[in-house]
Amino acid sequence: MEMKENANLTLTTVPTPTNEYRTRRKLRRLTQSPGTPQGVNAAPIPVPVLVPGSRVLIYKQDPSVAEIGLRKVYLPNAVFVGPRDARIANGTPGIPAVSPNAFGDFIQTPGTPTFDAVQAYSVVRMTLSMYQRALAIGGVAAVLPWQWNSSANTDPLAVFPHGLPDTMNAFYQRSSKALKFGDFIKPGSNPPKRIFTCQSLDIVAHETGHAVLDGLRPNWILANSPPQTGGLHESFGDITAIFLALSEMDQVEAVIAQTKANLHDKTFLSDLAEDFGLALGRPNGLRNADNDLKLSEAGTEVHAISQVFTGAIYDILADIFTFERKPAIRDDAKTLYDVAQYLLSLILRAIKAAPANAATFADVANQMLSIANADGKPVQYRNFIRNRFTVREVVVSATPLTADMAPDARFAPGVTDAPGAVQNRRGCCGTMQHPEYSGDDGLQAEIDAFKKSLPPAVMPHREGQAA
Repeated sequence: MEMKENANLTLTTVPTPTNEYRTRRKLRRLTQSPGTPQGVNAAPIPVPVLVPGSRVLIYKQDPSVAEIGLRKVYLPNAVFVGPRDARIANGTPGIPAVSPNAFGDFIQTPGTPTFDAVQAYSVVRMTLSMYQRALAIGGVAAVLPWQWNSSANTDPLAVFPHGLPDTMNAFYQRSSKALKFGDFIKPGSNPPKRIFTCQSLDIVAHETGHAVLDGLRPNWILANSPPQTGGLHESFGDITAIFLALSEMDQVEAVIAQTKANLHDKTFLSDLAEDFGLALGRPNGLRNADNDLKLSEAGTEVHAISQVFTGAIYDILADIFTFERKPAIRDDAKTLYDVAQYLLSLILRAIKAAPANAATFADVANQMLSIANADGKPVQYRNFIRNRFTVREVVVSATPLTADMAPDARFAPGVTDAPGAVQNRRGCCGTMQHPEYSGDDGLQAEIDAFKKSLPPAVMPHREGQAA
């Protein structure tokens, strides 16, 4: 994809009205007054008082995805100097606090530290808002606390856009209540080009996904859980990036146009963290959600396992979208947006209903089937879920995949973790590699291994003792 240098990016790249349109609108404002209510007994209709939000300028994917590029986004919540709010705060030392402009907006110049601060904060806020909306019931807003939050602790999640200098990584850390993003020089670039992971919507959303899931299921992040539990955590990060993109209508429309409504065609939606992947010489991003991996091919490496679950979810998304498409009566972008919103809610509710410890892919899959049935969705939804998880060896179906599911059908696990299997987190993001979640810093394990390699200790002979 086309690469853009930060230094050459200006605010003129943001789509804005033409000068001709601006001039005409200003003249009409000067010559025309607002209309007045019509009718003898006309009375004003009460309108709810809204807290004004803020507009921000961000990369809607990352700098390498030129077709999406820089866009203005409206954050409907109150945003304060930082930027920050009650749940999220900018934390990088050395980056000046960003103040809103005269319109209450946070529009910063790309390629500056203050732009990165706004970018990272905004994507974290958009992600948290997306999940809270997904859990809203009957018009009542939901609140998703961070893992440490309680009535006595309302500390926000600190976001460090430049928190890991010269580091090809990013992570969520529970103990410091923070998200930290690395930056590094692209290997082989001349002149040297620095890649900032905080500029990637996919990476910021992925790490925020870890933080959200840690609040919902605190034990899932621990390394002593079975490999599939770790795979759920890593997959949730990737799924978060996919569904955040699909919560933005301009990105949904871009996906439809790029793929001609075939989600299995190549698209930025399934390629995750494109800029980072290109910097490492990969043809796509760091991961491809539109894959065909099976559990028997993954072993215990959590990164590989996660792609099995992510791939199944992506296939289910494509299946339901194809089933619901009615382009003659409804725009495809509207259909994809609605399908994504439902599937996101379904996954989140299934995770909340899954075991608090040692959860497996089959646990979540069966909960998805149960909830979709309770929601009154067509049997095809459950067929798609069963079929995709069966093909991936997550569950075993005793009936042909061509037959409709019974409403109360549940499935046994397919490929399972061996008893006592240990997670291999070598290929994961910084969150899953962080020593905090393994119970120690790794030093003691290295010392113990070194001791085992030494010969047995020999007590020194002392005078007067028998040899």
